[in-house]
Amino acid sequence: MTGTSVDLFQHSLEWLQRQGWHIVSLDQCLQALARNEPNSPRYAVVTFDDGYRDVRSVALPLLERNKTPFTVYVPSGAPTRTMKTWWLGLREVFRRENRVAIDPMEAEFDCPNFLTKTAGLKTAIQWVHEDYRRASLLERTFHKYGISLPALNDAYFMDEQELQDLARHPLASIGAHTASHAALATLDPASARAELEDNRKYLETLIERPVRHLAFPYGGARACGPREYQLAERVGFSTAVTTRKGHLGDGPLNRFALPRIGVGCHLEARISFEANLNGVHEAGARLGALR
Repeated sequence: MTGTSVDLFQHSLEWLQRQGWHIVSLDQCLQALARNEPNSPRYAVVTFDDGYRDVRSVALPLLERNKTPFTVYVPSGAPTRTMKTWWLGLREVFRRENRVAIDPMEAEFDCPNFLTKTAGLKTAIQWVHEDYRRASLLERTFHKYGISLPALNDAYFMDEQELQDLARHPLASIGAHTASHAALATLDPASARAELEDNRKYLETLIERPVRHLAFPYGGARACGPREYQLAERVGFSTAVTTRKGHLGDGPLNRFALPRIGVGCHLEARISFEANLNGVHEAGARLGALR
């Protein structure tokens, strides 16, 4: 839930219910899609990426209050504290410092206030999103500013016991998110497959439940494509979600390239969220995915 305000998340759940959306689990979503009933009600699925601790501490009470099923996609490196969370490292650098130099970017940021810090962070994150292999170039920057990624992982992500506890909750299901949160499109086929298989095996052993659903890390065109969609199916997942914006009733459905609609943290994000959901097509199984 990190990155979304509590008020906006609560508003999103209440707005969906007021607008007549039925929030269902991913498995219920698949069943509705299989039935393909022309007059079925509108459905939405709530998902969270990465396994942040505030899914339990902040989001779960709201989900319980609204009796909302949800899926949390967890990379192995989050509870094991081995994930290279460059985005958290960058956020911490900009939070601490009023002047930030990122040598691999050949860029310096003068950021004495919240607005300039936010703008600088957005620029740095976008630089990595343009080529995910750049993330490894940030290690010297983190060392220079005294940033410990393992410490940030420990602060932000559920540990194994917390994940086991959440997996037993009747509203929760746990999905896969690769072993290391890698952009699969940047890996060779064997490594990409290992990311998926190792993650699922780790999670199923930990929570003692099947792991049938997958979210591609980053989820955009630079991180996953047709090869990755096919790989998810071959490995044996039932669905895979992207970050491509859209509705599940928009044209032919590929269960291994499902779109989602993100929830931000400002008024503009609230307006955008409502506009995106209101744009759902009436044809077919009318389904939306909220992340």
